[in-house]
Amino acid sequence: MPESSYDAVVVGAGFGGLATALELAQRGARVALCEALNYPGGCASTFHRDGYAFESGATLFSGLAEEQLFGQWVRRYGLDVEVDWIDPLVELRTPSLKLSVHRDRQRFLEQLFLLPDAPVGGLRDFFALQRQVADALWALFDEPALLPPLDVRALLRHAARVPRYVPLLRWLGRPLGAVLEHFGLLRFTPLRTFLDALCQITVQCSAAEAEAPIALAAMDYYWRGTGHVRGGIGRLASALVEAIQRSGGQVLLANRVKSLAPEPGGWRVETRRGELHARQVAANVLPRGLLRLLGLPPERLPRLVELAGRVEEGWGAAMLYRVARAPEGAPAKACHLELVQDESAPLVEGNHLFVSISGEADTGRAPPGYRTLTLSTHVPLRRMAEQSPEAQGRYIAGIQSRMREGLARLAPEWEAHVLHELTASPRTFERFTRRDAGAVGGVPRRAGLHQYRELSPRPVAEGLWLVGDSVFPGQSTLATALGGIRTAARIAARR
Repeated sequence: MPESSYDAVVVGAGFGGLATALELAQRGARVALCEALNYPGGCASTFHRDGYAFESGATLFSGLAEEQLFGQWVRRYGLDVEVDWIDPLVELRTPSLKLSVHRDRQRFLEQLFLLPDAPVGGLRDFFALQRQVADALWALFDEPALLPPLDVRALLRHAARVPRYVPLLRWLGRPLGAVLEHFGLLRFTPLRTFLDALCQITVQCSAAEAEAPIALAAMDYYWRGTGHVRGGIGRLASALVEAIQRSGGQVLLANRVKSLAPEPGGWRVETRRGELHARQVAANVLPRGLLRLLGLPPERLPRLVELAGRVEEGWGAAMLYRVARAPEGAPAKACHLELVQDESAPLVEGNHLFVSISGEADTGRAPPGYRTLTLSTHVPLRRMAEQSPEAQGRYIAGIQSRMREGLARLAPEWEAHVLHELTASPRTFERFTRRDAGAVGGVPRRAGLHQYRELSPRPVAEGLWLVGDSVFPGQSTLATALGGIRTAARIAARR
């Protein structure tokens, strides 16, 4: 086979692309992974600016326990990755509430039960259902062979698990808000605020809108092998690059793919460094980015256009990257805060902040005694697109001002002694991650049976596949990696 010819070329080294390339290399395929940036990870990467190292976006990750995917990879491939099991994982702060999300699920629930006017019976019943749903759906993530595409053995195993799936059926196509109403919890503000904040960062919409089974499963995010990768999530991404190379794959960083075009027997991939040829292509990009690479009239790929529209009804990110002196009494390990300034308003545009703070052991990210902070909030992509560049600048500046106010109001200990600040709009975030328009989170999982239309990887065109958070199984670094593995299985089957 000529040097520039491959069984598969993977475009984009986010975790969906990393997993696809690693799985293909392990299956004996000749694979090349191309990434436009000079570092891997996409939205879950660690980048360097002005002598500091920041998490680009996603900062707290599930799937790191020994029996889960990332934990298995660390052992199997001898990855040089250390995980800090922090506790609490997150502290939610509002003007009237502080709620710690501990590693012990029951300890978290006891906090809710002790809050003033807590409807304890309704809370117990709600979380009993939530655990049933989460146990049923997270089992699929723990055993990727149970995710589509399904062979006969997987179908038989699903048949044996039917009783586990029964609690889901009543809530298919309905919002999480309907579940809360059923248990008499709609007016219990602490729970609603917690769920709105959690849903906004996991399924990309409020609890009132979120597809109930997906949201109920996402509520277990903090209790499913979730931890902090020491030194930044970029350590895991870089370690996976090395694992791909040791498995026989080729990784080409700083090698932007310019275009994709069908050719006899496969695809021509035009990159910054020259042409590659592949029988199959897996694109770890957003739908709009894939349309641009193909350069085809939209009517030729209506499914991709429709998916792009759903992503564009979602969110971009406004960011603040800071270096601040650690206050007296700060935890030695990394920590995470969720700050909500007004519980009655939508948790977007600076009203809701997710703040990730590095730990003492995250050496090389900030000077001794200082920590790096990544502050993020959701910004509606549609609203951004409707504004002129000048108006966008004013809009984002206003949001970032509100973010600073939120930090000063709800986490004042981290507001003093700021050594450095870097601002980022969705357009800046696009430069850091190569995500079109700075979009985050893929498709919002709003209630509706349409969420279950495509539960198996299928090609966009002959030999062309889409991986990442805009296709099944959806959001989270773990989900995109699992989607990459299952897509690799389909690609390998067609070799």
